[in-house]
Amino acid sequence: MSDQTREPARAPEDLAVLFNQRANAGDVEGLVALYEPEAVLAAGRVVATGHAEIRSFYADLLARKSDFPAPETLPPLRNGPLALTFARLPNGALSVEAAREQADGTWLWAIDQLKIAPPKS
Repeated sequence: MSDQTREPARAPEDLAVLFNQRANAGDVEGLVALYEPEAVLAAGRVVATGHAEIRSFYADLLARKSDFPAPETLPPLRNGPLALTFARLPNGALSVEAAREQADGTWLWAIDQLKIAPPKS
């Protein structure tokens, strides 16, 4: 599927829905398309900067995992063209992202902190 035929995020809360759909479809390029060109993604000790590194991260992840349950998404916190998006994963971990409105009115993630583990009790 080309970038031209993928539905863009028209609101920050659309990003998590699109992420889940594309991850479950094994669409690495679709996942990369949710990020700004110089975005930063952190997942544990792995930090990926820019589309090439983010593509490599998701190619590796999708090669190992094919089922992504829908997270519980929380309302974004918006301030003009910036938004924080949040999702609680089924295992209790949190995902927190900084999204930015683009010149065309669509939204992309600029920073993505995947899997903040829940506190150990």
